[in-house]
Amino acid sequence: MDIENQVALVTGANRGLGRHFAQQLLERGAAKVYATARRPETVDLAGVQVLPLDVTDPASIEAAAKVATDVTLLVNNAGISSRSDLLTGDPAAIRAELDTNFWGTLDMTKAFAPILGANGGGAILNVLSAMSWFSYEGVNSYAVAKAAAWALTNGVRLELAGQGTRVAGFMLGTADTDFSAWYTAGPKIDPAVVVRAGLDGFEAGQIEILGDEWSAHVKASLARDPREFYAGVA
Repeated sequence: MDIENQVALVTGANRGLGRHFAQQLLERGAAKVYATARRPETVDLAGVQVLPLDVTDPASIEAAAKVATDVTLLVNNAGISSRSDLLTGDPAAIRAELDTNFWGTLDMTKAFAPILGANGGGAILNVLSAMSWFSYEGVNSYAVAKAAAWALTNGVRLELAGQGTRVAGFMLGTADTDFSAWYTAGPKIDPAVVVRAGLDGFEAGQIEILGDEWSAHVKASLARDPREFYAGVA
């Protein structure tokens, strides 16, 4: 799918990767970009159409779908991390991660799939993470939520194939945004660069887009003994 002349909707477009997605979609010639956020007043990007949207609120999703009836590309970008482990983390925080990263993505997909179908099929791009494929102590609940979102992406790809909707997943490592400001253990990717790689892969027709070398490394490791990846695991 060429992005030129598409009508896109980006969740969580007020900052971080979402803002870069909205900006670069415009730069690639999208006819319209709906930039959504729970606090729409925080969207500061010129040229977009701002919509209030909380992906954990079914009424908010329904209201957005009633406005954005011309969408041909849905970018499910909104996400949170509570930086929790599974055994010691606050159960409410872990549930909130699943509510946003899994249920929010699923509910947005269910709401907009009929719109995409009515507009010729269109496409969905789910912003996932290399952590869909590995765990990291301190953020294990995020890994669970992203693994669930990866499985969701594979599932709805099959379910929406009949209406001609392409569903792609975008995997990346740690981008240098406010979302990952806490992470200091290694290098971070320039968010503009990785979003550009994601959109390049999307326009090239890829359905599982590896945005950086780390994502490619993690995917390759899945075929090997996990002890090669996780140091110190018995």
